[in-house]
Amino acid sequence: MTLGRALIVAAALSVAAAAVSVLIVAMPRRGAAPARSATSAAPSTAAASGRKIKARLYYVSEDGARLVGMERDVPFGEGVAQQAREIVIAQLASVADPIVSAIPPNTALRALFVTDRGEAYVDLTQPFAAAHTGGTTSELLSVYTIVDVLTANLPAITGVQLLIEGKEVDALAGHVDLRRPLAKNLAWVQ
Repeated sequence: MTLGRALIVAAALSVAAAAVSVLIVAMPRRGAAPARSATSAAPSTAAASGRKIKARLYYVSEDGARLVGMERDVPFGEGVAQQAREIVIAQLASVADPIVSAIPPNTALRALFVTDRGEAYVDLTQPFAAAHTGGTTSELLSVYTIVDVLTANLPAITGVQLLIEGKEVDALAGHVDLRRPLAKNLAWVQ
């Protein structure tokens, strides 16, 4: 093999190696997370504009065994993820007597992600778990307040997975499996 031919073969191998490297980096990985749109808990520009939508928020019924829906004005958000964020923030807001929230006090939204499959990942602060009163009914009402407020108000959201401080959790207080996104369940709404 001549020196010229060896240089051409070496150059061709270098180009082929570079092409393979680009393909490996650019190709989606097996098991990789699906594409998602994200929103943090920062104030939105839409909320500052004063535009509102009507959303059904959920609170504990008088007998404490179910949720009741109440229509409320919620700031408008551009896109599904931003609107979901606005709805969750409204749901987490403190309420005046006689309304009772199923969400423990001082719970805040850290972040919210919506995948291209319509699954919302709602990242809440530690009080959601740490300040929870416990009990099966109480846990079900807390979990389905968040799940149903998103799935009932935003048809593009098909399931909700709750995270605490950015981490997946097995359960909130030991009764509801939170290891996967949960679908709408209006059985807890009267």
